[in-house]
Amino acid sequence: MKIDIIDLKILSQLQSNGTLSQRELADRVGLSQNSCWRRLQQLTETGLVKGTRTQIDLAMLGLDLTVLVMIRTRHHSKEWADSFRKHVERLPEVIDFHRVGGDWDYIIKIATTGMGGYDHFYQRLITNFDLERVTGMFSMEAIIQDRSPDLMRLAPETPHRKKQSARRTPHRGPAKSPKGAYQK
Repeated sequence: MKIDIIDLKILSQLQSNGTLSQRELADRVGLSQNSCWRRLQQLTETGLVKGTRTQIDLAMLGLDLTVLVMIRTRHHSKEWADSFRKHVERLPEVIDFHRVGGDWDYIIKIATTGMGGYDHFYQRLITNFDLERVTGMFSMEAIIQDRSPDLMRLAPETPHRKKQSARRTPHRGPAKSPKGAYQK
């Protein structure tokens, strides 16, 4: 599927506010309501749009501890990885789960109810699995969280966008005169 600037505008608006009505969305991207709906249907049918969700303040519900759990294992067979994946998917505290490269094999992000909640999660995580090392890093403050990427940076450069970029280019020191002397 080829994505154009209008599709990127639709996606950017939906990232910011998934509750926009079709009329509001169409107005914001400069389309008729029917054209916008057809594009949105196509984006959904191709799997690019995977639904909407509401962000919830987990701390207000008592889930006030976020932990990034880093795991190293000696086992790398497909069977072991599939079994471990199913095990982790059953743990309700898990928000994100990634297989990663580097010194660690997996990173799990959990939200839980304080240190006791983390210990309870940890005990269930390690039960029946031979893990070489498990380390938890406790988040003291979420500085950037659930930020949507700027999709408009994927748009092709147009003469108008190039002019805007040029205006935003920072000044890099004093300007030189034609003879090479610096101007103040």
